[in-house]
Amino acid sequence: MLYHLFDWLGADVPGAGLFGFISFRAAMAVVVSLLISLWWGKGIIDLLRRMQVGETVRDLGLEGQIQKEGTPTMGGLIILSATIIPTLLFANLNNIYILLLLVATVWLGTIGFIDDYIKVFKKDKRGLAGKFKVVGQVGVGIIIGATVYFHPEIRTRVEVPEVLASQLDESELHTVTEEDGTVHYLLNRKSPNTTIPFIKDNEFNYSSVLGLFGRSARQYTWVIYILVVIFIITAVSNGANITDGLDGLATGTSAIMVMTLGILAYVSGNVIFSDYLNIMYIPGSGELAVFIGALLGACIGFLWYNAYPAQVFMGDTGSLALGGIIATLAILVRKELLIPVLCGVFLVENLSVMVQVSYFKYTKRKYGEGRRVLKMSPLHHHYQKLGIHESKIVSRFWIVGIMLAVLSIVTLKLR
Repeated sequence: MLYHLFDWLGADVPGAGLFGFISFRAAMAVVVSLLISLWWGKGIIDLLRRMQVGETVRDLGLEGQIQKEGTPTMGGLIILSATIIPTLLFANLNNIYILLLLVATVWLGTIGFIDDYIKVFKKDKRGLAGKFKVVGQVGVGIIIGATVYFHPEIRTRVEVPEVLASQLDESELHTVTEEDGTVHYLLNRKSPNTTIPFIKDNEFNYSSVLGLFGRSARQYTWVIYILVVIFIITAVSNGANITDGLDGLATGTSAIMVMTLGILAYVSGNVIFSDYLNIMYIPGSGELAVFIGALLGACIGFLWYNAYPAQVFMGDTGSLALGGIIATLAILVRKELLIPVLCGVFLVENLSVMVQVSYFKYTKRKYGEGRRVLKMSPLHHHYQKLGIHESKIVSRFWIVGIMLAVLSIVTLKLR
């Protein structure tokens, strides 16, 4: 709103020009988000306590569980409000990428809120039935996938030589002139492309998958693309939900992923940086830095209350939304194939549950009794069973997350 207000007022108002810079608005989003989460967060926690919105902890024989009984949950409301408000204030609300992220945030946050509401107020520990969660995740996946594939404003651009540019229609080209007078001729493309990490000339077109069945099959590429988007959003959203089991674990690892995606979004939306790094240039994606700044500030501010010993838990209200937002960001900057690296913590937590359950069922059928690979799943509980203190487990997971984030950024040049 402030962005549009100062854009309307024009240069007559002192300082109005600052709102034209993405870096300034992203920085302001971080500051305001931190203030909201720290100041408003305390009020929300007190309100949750008065409403007796406390966590019911199932006894798993883990150290410190008894002390967590009754800790306020649904703290994801702090993250959501501290993300949405600064975005509305500082982002360009005409930008399709910002609109998609706001839809994903509200949509998945609502699903998580309903789940927490059923657990807390209806006293049903199962919460929202799993099939309804999946339906909600599939729904937002369809919206995001279809919009990215079909919306005319979502395009990528590739630089072409001046000789070729002279042969193309002007409507197909975007010209960028640097300060030294160098002119870049960029060809607008509407294609379902993404980036393959660690590979030179690393663009991958989803239509090539169906190209194996003949050229006529390429017209159904949108089906493949939307299915991939649905899978990614569902997997990462559930991964964040499973990871949210120790104080500060999901919040800290999410903040690391969000910061990394902020860097990727900024360079992808800047023609100079994208040209230097030889990566896909995505017009308009630089605006994502404002939303990412707000989300990063929200995570850090929430960590103030969620670090060990936690004063509040984010609940599904926060974890489902955080995972879905991270997946959506990766899709929008065409880095979804980098998710197994960047979101490696979520991936391993997911796999630990799948392996544990599958092996237990297999051994129960074969030997008559179920056996376990881990002492307990998800993986963070396995380390608790080994006697490692909760705060040390979280710190080590953060360190792994930082290493994976550095590796993700290095892939920009490591090919």
